[in-house]
Amino acid sequence: MKFSENWLRSHVPTDASRDELAATLTAIGLEVEEVTPLGESLAGVVVARIVECAKHPEADRLQVCKVDAGQGELLQIVCGAPNARPGLVAPLATVGTVVGEITIKAAKLRGVDSNGMLCSAKELGIDADASGLLELPDDAPIGASIADYLSLPDASIEIKLTPNRADCFSVRGIAFDVAAACGSAVVAFDATPMPALIDSALEIELDAGAKVPRFVGRVIEGVDAAIATPVWMAERLRRSGVRPISFLVDVTQYVMLELGQPMHAFDRDTLAGPIVVRHARSGEGRAGEELKLLDGRTVSLGEDFLVVSDSQQGGVGSRAVALGGIMGGHDTRVTDATRNVFLEAAHWVPSAIIGRGRKLGLHTDAGHRFERGVDPELPRQAVEVATRLIVELAGGSPGPVVEAMLSEHLPRPARIALRRARIARVLGIEIADADVERILRALGMQVEANDAGWEIVSPSRRFDIAIEEDLIEELARIHGYDRIPTTLPGGATRIAAPTETRVEASSVRRQLAARDYLETVNYAFVDAALLAQWSASENAVPLANPLSAELGVMRTRLLPGLVSAVQRNVARQAGRVRLFELGNVFASRKSGEAPLETLRIAAAIHGDARSEQWGEAARKADFHDLKGDLDSLAAASGAVLEYRPSAHAFGHPGRSADVFREGVRIGWIGQLHPRLLRALDLDDEVLGFELDLAPLTSRALPRASELSRFPSVRRDLAFVVADSVPWAAISTTVREVVGPLLRDLLLFDRYVGAGVESGQKSLAMGLILQDNSRTLTDRDVEGVVTAVVAAIERDHGARIRG
Repeated sequence: MKFSENWLRSHVPTDASRDELAATLTAIGLEVEEVTPLGESLAGVVVARIVECAKHPEADRLQVCKVDAGQGELLQIVCGAPNARPGLVAPLATVGTVVGEITIKAAKLRGVDSNGMLCSAKELGIDADASGLLELPDDAPIGASIADYLSLPDASIEIKLTPNRADCFSVRGIAFDVAAACGSAVVAFDATPMPALIDSALEIELDAGAKVPRFVGRVIEGVDAAIATPVWMAERLRRSGVRPISFLVDVTQYVMLELGQPMHAFDRDTLAGPIVVRHARSGEGRAGEELKLLDGRTVSLGEDFLVVSDSQQGGVGSRAVALGGIMGGHDTRVTDATRNVFLEAAHWVPSAIIGRGRKLGLHTDAGHRFERGVDPELPRQAVEVATRLIVELAGGSPGPVVEAMLSEHLPRPARIALRRARIARVLGIEIADADVERILRALGMQVEANDAGWEIVSPSRRFDIAIEEDLIEELARIHGYDRIPTTLPGGATRIAAPTETRVEASSVRRQLAARDYLETVNYAFVDAALLAQWSASENAVPLANPLSAELGVMRTRLLPGLVSAVQRNVARQAGRVRLFELGNVFASRKSGEAPLETLRIAAAIHGDARSEQWGEAARKADFHDLKGDLDSLAAASGAVLEYRPSAHAFGHPGRSADVFREGVRIGWIGQLHPRLLRALDLDDEVLGFELDLAPLTSRALPRASELSRFPSVRRDLAFVVADSVPWAAISTTVREVVGPLLRDLLLFDRYVGAGVESGQKSLAMGLILQDNSRTLTDRDVEGVVTAVVAAIERDHGARIRG
């Protein structure tokens, strides 16, 4: 929110300096982002009129001007501004005036005397426009101080507002906070109703229920819309970051900035009553109702949009003439030729406006305010204020104010009990009753004292005041956070011991960091097109109000965002990238149920297996490097992972696997498919894994056991099996057959080639056997070996290698 300092001070008189005012605003939660001084040190700059212009004899781009500065005789000024012309009224810096860092002196320019300088807005320090002289209205008083005429000096102050302070999207809303903080009072505002002079009116119908519970309109006839916007109004708009456009439009903008109520002005002659507020209509075979907006765009509106409509096309409410709460229509806009005006101001509830402008790529001041909430009591007041400005400045005869209202849907401020003891308990200090009442009344609240404290009714503009703690927060920020002492909490604290049945997430992070990975934090919302590339769009949760079209759905996997981070690093010449992320993924469920959130761990690697070094030759990271990293994570919980060939579309066939623990699939590991890498603009291999964290980190409660005093026995077996049979399946079979006697199982050789049939492989494994109660005999060992051989032959079609 940007506003003029002088405009604010006209609503709340205060002796605070500009710096003190800025510091106060920040201290009470209205963070000042920028203060831009305007029109400092303009003594000696006056309003002047160019009477004559002649070409400079020695320079094509210069003119010799005769200027009336109200001093009796004309001054000769050499000027190079392209808009210098007879009759133009502009600022003149007289001899001796300091403009910026320049002292104006009588001088000769190319041999011609010049006694002053005609100025642009930039030279005066009131705007960035340096394209020509600052053009003033023809009726500006010649010879008057430009500072007095333009209400200078001033400052443009920009504040950063939190979403809950929608009431401060207006100068008057900010004034209440300043009054409370500075011990002042807000000046009474004149919103005296303008009496109706004519009977002309448009009937209004509300057909959107609770979404638009109030709509106010008024016809004004005989307006001179072609008049120039008064200087004082145009300057206040400009200093608030709004470019003046035309008188009628500027009036609606001015009222919005002053009171906080967005308005719209229609050309009455383009409307046919009654006016109907309704949902947009989608006809058979059409995407939605079409409307040409003020910016010239034609948009198609679905039924979730609200429109203002008239009845010009033959039926009641048949033609949409404005996009509700966001922007007016092109065909009914006011122009300099407008003579009859229909003013409207309405209360659109935030839920009916949120996200609608973003769907169309629109961001308007009106939509920004309605999304956060506007005082439901303002529409009639805004119409009265706008009517007075129009009639006093541009003439015209107002008709009666027409108000359509659904009172049962209008919000009503609740009475809130504020307890004196509760203030002291929450803040840790006591605030004097007189200060409590002064602060709350200065903020516009109704205050009634009782034995325990007060009964408070907040003003209708304060949507953020709902409970007692909200009032205490108001007292804290106005009284001053710096006046609340810092104290540490006392009392005994209960320390919960971490469970031993789960490996903590912090341990997972440390383990991967120790293996040379860097942790990343990516957005939980991603581009739907990215998920489609990964074939991961199923059950994606769309956002109702996304930050942008590229962040429109919640992620269903961690890897797409993680690999995008790899791609960004590779694009910046990072040769070796190793990243991991621990975060939630989301999946939609039945209608009405909250999305399912699952905590996962993912990692992605690209480039060499080791950092650049002299000790060993460089080689690319492969599947087994990544698998070793994953197995190191599993070892912390004692998990035995099984790897089975994967059929996921994003994985490289034959180089990716699904990961199982105790027969349950918990994730995926492997190399990305070359087709996906090309789509992601990656030229080299990328490998990754993604697993549910909970099953990976759960572990049995550790129990101490006695070490066996008896020797272990090792037997080696070599067998031939089909190449399609994974070692993990054979390992599972062996462990099930041997049972508790098996201390360890090692795969120490894999061979294909001469002596082994095509499509077969030779695997050699070592069984390490041990009993806790006795020494194993040869008969015990042979029995185990025989059982293992039989099980492998039966379950996997293997044969002992001769």
